[in-house]
Amino acid sequence: MQITDSIADMLTRIRNAASAGHATVDVPASNLKKAIAKILQEEGYIGRVELIANEHQGVIRITLKYAAKKSVISGIKRISRPGLRVYAESEKLPKVLGGLGIALISTSQGIMTDRKARQAGIGGEVLAYIW
Repeated sequence: MQITDSIADMLTRIRNAASAGHATVDVPASNLKKAIAKILQEEGYIGRVELIANEHQGVIRITLKYAAKKSVISGIKRISRPGLRVYAESEKLPKVLGGLGIALISTSQGIMTDRKARQAGIGGEVLAYIW
């Protein structure tokens, strides 16, 4: 099965696993997905990130975090998609829930949060909102 939007697939898998109360979720590996998972881990939205090698491309196993039997991630929304790319300048980067959530931005210096992109003074493609 060919997936056109692999980032949306990853975010949907995380959203579905968190709402179902699963401990872990497996996602087909890519460098972009590894970078997104690393940022989610640094920001405290997920627990552990493991790379499992197999005969194909590998798998990223993400351990989800829960607080009082409720997922730490309350919402994930894909913004820029293959049919409609969304870009923002450094001065106009979005704030998610007034700064309580994060926006994932794909910049010329890699994937980063909206806060880091604002500090670096660079804009880019707005990939997703996480709160």
